[in-house]
Amino acid sequence: MDIARLIAGRSSSDIVRCETGTPVRQAVATLARRRIGALPVMEGGRVVGIVSERDVLYRLAEEGGAALDRTVGDVMTAPAITATPATKVDEALALMTRRRIRHLPVMEGEVMCGFISIGDLVKSRIDEAEREAAAMRDYIRTA
Repeated sequence: MDIARLIAGRSSSDIVRCETGTPVRQAVATLARRRIGALPVMEGGRVVGIVSERDVLYRLAEEGGAALDRTVGDVMTAPAITATPATKVDEALALMTRRRIRHLPVMEGEVMCGFISIGDLVKSRIDEAEREAAAMRDYIRTA
């Protein structure tokens, strides 16, 4: 399965995002309120990075509470590692594992059309395994 099927039915306008000039304090509040782990960071309508709870935690460990007064552009991971709608779920999982990341913007050229988490990919693989098991059970029953 490819990522296009995974994000089908999702609207890119529903992606929660922030700008490079957003205060870290505000981004943290958004992460907490939405119960999400990362935000794509935009500048001039383009994805320029990702800010995750890890980014904030590392900066807090280095600078203390003053880190909350910085901008997202100062603490984000950049450039963003991305996928395309044609990327296979297994390829995206391998990329995330290799790069030790948990979120990927999905890009069509320069436009973000989706934002996926490792949880989305794992759920997809579990659903696929359950479908395969059900098909195998049906096959065995009818054989």
